[in-house]
Amino acid sequence: MKKKRFLWYLGGLVALVFGIVLDQWTKFLATTYLKEKEDIVLIKNVFCLHYLENRGAAFGIFQGQKTFFIITTLLLLSAALYFYIRLPYTKRFAAFRICTVLVAAGGIGNMIDRLCNNYVTDFFYFELIDFPVFNVADIYVVLAMCLFCYLAFFYFKEEDYQYFTFRGKKSEQDPEEQE
Repeated sequence: MKKKRFLWYLGGLVALVFGIVLDQWTKFLATTYLKEKEDIVLIKNVFCLHYLENRGAAFGIFQGQKTFFIITTLLLLSAALYFYIRLPYTKRFAAFRICTVLVAAGGIGNMIDRLCNNYVTDFFYFELIDFPVFNVADIYVVLAMCLFCYLAFFYFKEEDYQYFTFRGKKSEQDPEEQE
């Protein structure tokens, strides 16, 4: 069982590092090719690449609250790690592990920007609906939350939620395999 656990940890770590590197690389490309330049229109009046330095959160709220964002990110990363460790090492919970890795990669990617630049580099812009400009890390978090909601409402059963509590038991087996 220790080998199985090690492989889950290793896979999660590799995916996390890959996600962070991809996010930071796309932000580097955005800074290199978009900063102080005209937008790159991909679909006219619908979608473009637009450079933006975001010192707040989504929709521009909490401008300049770097300390708040760092603390919040560290708390969310701690929660993601807690759940990643607590879940059984089975395929049934693999999608939830993916959620935790995506949230962690997104949080770390944006935290790196805040620590190094005092802002987050955003560059995807849906002009058609005037949606706030966002980046790859934001996509990770939104995808993770959508997947988590799907899992919570349509996949997990009530007994599966024991693994999400502080009192719930930690197990190597899937609940369906336990007798």
